[in-house]
Amino acid sequence: MSAGFQCKKFYVAHDQCAMKVGTDGLLLGAFAPLPPPGGDILDIGAGSGLISLMLAQRTAGANAIDAIELDPAAAEQAAANVASSPWPNAIRLIKGDILTYSSGKRYRLIVSNPPFFQQSLLSPDQRRTQARHTDSLPFAALLQKAAELLHSEGVFALILPPDSAQSLLTLAQAQGWFVVQYCAVRSSDTKAVLRLLLCLSRYPADTEYSSLSIHQADGSYNAQYKALLQDFYLKF
Repeated sequence: MSAGFQCKKFYVAHDQCAMKVGTDGLLLGAFAPLPPPGGDILDIGAGSGLISLMLAQRTAGANAIDAIELDPAAAEQAAANVASSPWPNAIRLIKGDILTYSSGKRYRLIVSNPPFFQQSLLSPDQRRTQARHTDSLPFAALLQKAAELLHSEGVFALILPPDSAQSLLTLAQAQGWFVVQYCAVRSSDTKAVLRLLLCLSRYPADTEYSSLSIHQADGSYNAQYKALLQDFYLKF
């Protein structure tokens, strides 16, 4: 098992995290729309700190990032990853539950790669179950908390599988959210949608639809995917 993941400008150790660095986090960290300079950012379920570190790189450390993680071991490892990064002062790690978190801040960007398994078999590993299953962070509660913490002109960015995304979007509509961006991610052009990258807001806006394929037909990486992640992947 890999002890971590090397990006071009920082290293993410993840051996103490229930969920390792993966494509979902990399996609969200690169896709999420950046807030204005100085706008606060919140990372819900920070895990190893990957997404926060990607956003710190993209903003050159100019935006304060609060990263909250429920699992103590993951939070400690994320804090160590931040401390050894080029942006140790840009990210504040918070060990705790987002559902009981309160802040006077109103964030211009909230990001989350949330647990998405619903009504499925639980892992015997309690930490992995917590990281993967919505029992620990139900979609309705996540949306309500994001609405409480989001700036009136802010954006809530997530990544989810299609079925889970549809469940969340149904709840979001009922709670008064609007879809700003909707990006369908496939492994290749001929494959079914694997993930949806979503950006939600509390103000009415037209939805910008897009699609992204990771690979070309010959198995090589798609140029669009390479462009999105070229500042992070060593191989790009």
